[in-house]
Amino acid sequence: MVNYIWAAMAMIGIVYAMFNGTMEQVNQAIFESAGEAVTLSIGLISILVFWLGIMKVAEHAGMLRFLAKVFRPFVEWLFPEIPKDHPAIGYILSNMTANLFGLGNAATPMGIKAMEQMKSLSRSDSASRSMITFLALNTSSLTIIPTTVIAIRMQYDSISPTEIVGTTIVATVISTLGAIMIDRFFYYRSIRRK
Repeated sequence: MVNYIWAAMAMIGIVYAMFNGTMEQVNQAIFESAGEAVTLSIGLISILVFWLGIMKVAEHAGMLRFLAKVFRPFVEWLFPEIPKDHPAIGYILSNMTANLFGLGNAATPMGIKAMEQMKSLSRSDSASRSMITFLALNTSSLTIIPTTVIAIRMQYDSISPTEIVGTTIVATVISTLGAIMIDRFFYYRSIRRK
């Protein structure tokens, strides 16, 4: 459905430009934005490769195992239906760790794997409580170092691309706490209704 909406918006814009006499500006904007997208993508790839390398170093140094141990009780409290030795816990911890470092692209495959593992525990076709909680946490995602945003700011020659770290930490702590509170509120509300 979304594809149809985007296609319709593009067609309406082109038809409007034809009738309005601004087709040359539309063509110019298309080519400029395409070139800018390639430049931005290459810049982002270099930063993401750097941070993925840092993640590998942290993994080999044992930092990720340490973070996993620190967050394990928290994850087991948030996801009580998942057995403690189930692979979903490992994928959830990996996803949370990648999100901590602002590596959304690296966190996505682990998040998909976590959802698949949680789906294997579910007996119904609808989302389980764990899946809903994980989605809320993954969307709010506590972030310490917003690498992707820093990369975009560096790409556009920001004077101080890392000055957003403090506000990012505050904003993501608030959003994560809000996501947990809202998730618990609706969960306990649904229990009371039953």
